Amino acid sequence: MERKVEMGRKVLIVEDNPENLELLRELLLFKGYEPLEAGTGVEAVEKALNEKPDVILMDIQLPELDGIMALKKLKENPQTRGIPVIALTAHAMKGEVESFMAEGFDGYIAKPISIKDLLRVLSIYIPEEKGP
Repeated sequence: MERKVEMGRKVLIVEDNPENLELLRELLLFKGYEPLEAGTGVEAVEKALNEKPDVILMDIQLPELDGIMALKKLKENPQTRGIPVIALTAHAMKGEVESFMAEGFDGYIAKPISIKDLLRVLSIYIPEEKGP
């Protein structure tokens, strides 16, 4: 079954866990988003520069460059600083969430990922009517 992807709804998934990546990819495709993928923080920064996603879902614990350092690189660059970056984290206790927000993340989604939370957060940054 082929799914229709609406243009202008790019979501960069930065996740090194293959199962989480597949779950997010399939959900985004099913909901009409265009998923882009990166497995490391370095790859995330590179892909964000080249692809200009509408939003980035960033795991915190990544190889090469963790999610916080990748966020800092994205926010330092004028070409990527305006892209909303959402932390994907299993560390979602009150103090930890506040520290992620203080680092500059635009939001967070706790793992295991709630489909409802994911779609709610995406709707904030990518309105339903965005597209051609």
